[in-house]
Amino acid sequence: MARIVTPGSILGKAGEVSDALGCYIEGDEAFSSITGVIHQNGGGGLTSVDVIEERKAIVPLVGSIVTCRVLRINSRFATVEMLVVDGIPLRSVFRGIIRVQDVRESEVDQVEIPKSFRPGDIVVAEVISLGDKQYHFLSTAKDEHGVIHALCSQSGETMVPISWEQMQCPKTRINEWRKVAKS
Repeated sequence: MARIVTPGSILGKAGEVSDALGCYIEGDEAFSSITGVIHQNGGGGLTSVDVIEERKAIVPLVGSIVTCRVLRINSRFATVEMLVVDGIPLRSVFRGIIRVQDVRESEVDQVEIPKSFRPGDIVVAEVISLGDKQYHFLSTAKDEHGVIHALCSQSGETMVPISWEQMQCPKTRINEWRKVAKS
């Protein structure tokens, strides 16, 4: 089975890989200088580390599950930057909007964006529309969608969920409103 390595991964002893491409020697150990797959010669010794082919561009489609960072909020929507689409990290920047009517399925008339998301929160959402040229429309209406990581506004500590609509700072015990993803 091929072993995938990233820059800085230890490949073995320097003598085993001294002539390998995509490697560098430091002390008595050899390290990978690129992301790639190790190739060995017939005797089992390492001969090279080859660059992994770049994947085709990943784009969010309707139905894709995305992990996003909240950039800003207002009373009508939260603007987010997508980081991951269907489990694959993005190389390009895609932005999305979570509208107030797409935050949850029930009690939509009671939803307030500032009580659901804050800038810096990490959110899991579903793409519901490709929107316009600038933004995809996202939804956190399903129970498993919503905030998965948030920092306390006072202490900066990572908060823990205590209900489907609140998170608590373990340091200050302050509760803050969020649309929490069910884990």
